[in-house]
Amino acid sequence: MSRSRKTRKVDQNAPKLAPRQKKQERQLAAKKQKTGNKSGSRHNESLIQQQLGQTTAAKDPRHGSKKPVQLTINKEVAEVKKVKQPKLSDEQKLLKLEEDPRLNNLLDLLEEGRDLNNDDQKWLDAQLTKIEQLMDKLGINDAQVEEDMPKRSRSDDELFDKFESGIDLLKDYQ
Repeated sequence: MSRSRKTRKVDQNAPKLAPRQKKQERQLAAKKQKTGNKSGSRHNESLIQQQLGQTTAAKDPRHGSKKPVQLTINKEVAEVKKVKQPKLSDEQKLLKLEEDPRLNNLLDLLEEGRDLNNDDQKWLDAQLTKIEQLMDKLGINDAQVEEDMPKRSRSDDELFDKFESGIDLLKDYQ
């Protein structure tokens, strides 16, 4: 099938344009008449009444509340209330400081013999002084801490004897 081009010739079936009218015969579009009240009429009610000659008129029911609206923020409302957390006891503070992963990592680095940068060193010193102050408040000495820790067996023979005594206890229980 061959392609047929569109033509611009008007056929009999095509829509026809309306005949042109002369300018004199056409009606010019007139401005639309305004309907309703003048702009700002409800706000300038007294002026409008004076122009119309009415002195007594009911107030416009569209007016809202006469209560003044405060445009500034109260200082009391603006202050953000912080949620107070219960204060930690000295023991809890001490445990929290000792369990700090950054503190543990830095102490491990020092034990390995590595040097710390200035910021890490300052932070580490501050944390260690806090821990010392809390230990002094609680009356904990380094000697007491070492005594409280379980004594570790230093030889393999002692560890083996301890293991065998556990087996004897297990047999007694059965």
